Amino acid sequence: MSFGHYGSGSAPGEYGAKEALQQAVEIGVGADDLGVNGAHFRVHHFAEQAASPMPLLAAIAARTSRIEVGTGVIDMR
Repeated sequence: MSFGHYGSGSAPGEYGAKEALQQAVEIGVGADDLGVNGAHFRVHHFAEQAASPMPLLAAIAARTSRIEVGTGVIDMR
């Protein structure tokens, strides 16, 4: 499963970083409830809300019990 919203939040009706991250956590929790095995996030280095996936993965892991979370790439920072 790969999901996310990568807008800047500056256009009318477009989600900003806060909303995008909150929705990612909610989707991760819902996926865990449905029995999905894993959720992996793409790293978007030039998108402020998706440039650092580790805090997002930690937030999802803290609110779920079975789902495996990870990145689609190796983060070399």
